[in-house]
Amino acid sequence: MNEPGIDGVLLDQSALRDRIDDGVPEWVERHYETFRASMLGERNDTPFPCYFGIEAEREGDLLYTVCDSLTDPAALLRLRDALLEYLDAYEDHAERAPLVTYFRPPADDFSEADYHEALWHVLQFLHVHDPEPWPEDVPTDPDDPYWEFCFGGEPLFPTCRAPFYDERRSRYCPVGLEITFQPRAVFEGVTADTEAGQRAREVIQGRLEEYDGVCPHADLGDYGVAGDREWPQYLFREEEDEAPDACPMTVDREHPKVDDWLLEPGAWRRFDSGDDGTAPRDRGGAPATDGGVRDV
Repeated sequence: MNEPGIDGVLLDQSALRDRIDDGVPEWVERHYETFRASMLGERNDTPFPCYFGIEAEREGDLLYTVCDSLTDPAALLRLRDALLEYLDAYEDHAERAPLVTYFRPPADDFSEADYHEALWHVLQFLHVHDPEPWPEDVPTDPDDPYWEFCFGGEPLFPTCRAPFYDERRSRYCPVGLEITFQPRAVFEGVTADTEAGQRAREVIQGRLEEYDGVCPHADLGDYGVAGDREWPQYLFREEEDEAPDACPMTVDREHPKVDDWLLEPGAWRRFDSGDDGTAPRDRGGAPATDGGVRDV
């Protein structure tokens, strides 16, 4: 952790700040500055709704990484490696240590539909290039209330913020796409079926309505509750016709889904250099989805 560089590198708060002080692309600095301002500031005289997030940022418990593209296979393989490193490190880092991922903003104007498409392209790519099989105890059907995005053998809850939110400012990021990966394990003891979890939800949802100035989103729900689904909560829809009606991700238990070399840590180096004799973007398994997402 905290090796030199920034793209696809797992960083703690101190290391991220050092990189910013040493000079990083302006969009990386803006991502962190606006994220920290959201976590520690107020809106409508109300703190940010998730007090777990506030505490983690204030205490320096969060981990971070940066992804230079929403579509470039080498950049997404670097993200894959950082996410795997995170899964090995987060339990020793802090009691609750989500991974905050900042993506380079798109070169062109992105609509809400573009951001939904970009998110599911990233998650599909991670699924296809996952060195671990999909967990046996997690359904593969996103319409199952017990479905959750999984990676590295662990269920994860990816919470997203993006620029297209006008009113729902708790999900607003002015720079570009931001994904916070939270392992299901960090919710232990505060799930909806526990007294502590019910109290936490009451506080968070009360703050959410005051902070955003609108009712909590209709898709907000709890894991495993009949009628609730996880995937629409990752990136809340703002406009009905801009968001997918069904989960765009295709999940299956076939493993591996790509050539073995693509599952190795550092596979992005070969992809960048072309030392296997093939042209970048023409190799088996990368990317696994078309989706029409524009390169950035």
